[in-house]
Amino acid sequence: MGAFTLENPVAVTYIVAAALMVLKVMGQGWMTVYRLTTAGAGLASPEDLRPGPLNRAPHPSQLAANDYVDRARRMHRNDLENIPAFWMAGALFVAVAPPLWLAQVMLYGFVAARLAHALAYATKQSHELRATFYTIGSLIVIAMAVYVLAIVIG
Repeated sequence: MGAFTLENPVAVTYIVAAALMVLKVMGQGWMTVYRLTTAGAGLASPEDLRPGPLNRAPHPSQLAANDYVDRARRMHRNDLENIPAFWMAGALFVAVAPPLWLAQVMLYGFVAARLAHALAYATKQSHELRATFYTIGSLIVIAMAVYVLAIVIG
């Protein structure tokens, strides 16, 4: 079983990749907050119309769809649908001690695919381009899970 220590380069590779994905998920949440506050629109719930320090004069129109805000919200939801599986598959992958080169390709490949997906989404690229980056990331997570099963089940 692979050691989950800083002396294990496979574990270090995972730790770096996983931490980058933590920053991606949390950063995307903050991007949504930023867009909500700068647009003054795109609120999600009726109770968001209560006056407060950041919204002193709420108006029902603030509940209407706003693509600027909703795009960030969709990107965040997409991260929450994809990145947790990477965290789990990556940890299991480290546990079965893959070769370092394979770990680097898989783990950093997923990070690159998610960042490319985010860039494509943020710049309003075609669904086909976003789907390409999603597919790459998804296949990496699936491949890590299959690799784990192959090692464990034999």
